[in-house]
Formats: sequence, structure tokens, C-alpha cells
Amino acid sequence: MSTTPIVTKEKANKTVKKPYPNFKIIVLNDDFNTFQHVAKSLMTYIPGMTSDRAWELTNQVHFEGQAVVWVGPQEQAELYHQQLKRAGLTMAPLEQA
Repeated sequence: MSTTPIVTKEKANKTVKKPYPNFKIIVLNDDFNTFQHVAKSLMTYIPGMTSDRAWELTNQVHFEGQAVVWVGPQEQAELYHQQLKRAGLTMAPLEQA
């Protein structure tokens, strides 16, 4: 006499909570924006951006060719990305983090 394992089905309506994905805002180096303009734009449009952090990111953009300046929810990322682009910064497309 063999025994058959009992298989129980999981609830079909079980809710699985998944966090919303974050998006990265990336500023690219270019030949026409000044250090001052990039740093000022970051401080103007990225909430909580300090002067020291803005200058650190501006230097990273210049010397490494790009910098991730903010990571967060898509809706906010789209707004900040658009504002920085309107300010004349050269922007990479939004990327999922």
C-alpha cells in the first residue's frame, strides 16, 4: 500500500505586496553648462540638496561623465528630470534603479 502526498492549494486571492520601483536621475557632462549652473540647478530642483553635495555631484559629472543625482519614486523622478532638463542640463533618460 503506497501513500500519496496531500497537495493543498494556496489561496488564489493572496495579496503579494511589492514596493514600487525607484528611478534614477542621471545628469550627463556637456561642453556648455558651467559648474555654477549645474550646482545651482541641482540645489533648486532636487529637494534637500545641499551646496556641498551639489558641488560634489557637479564634479562627478565633469570628471566621470555623469552622476546619479537622485533616486526615488517614478512620479517625483519624472518631475525633477523635466525641471533639470528645462534648466538646460544634459540628461540621460530615466532608468529604473
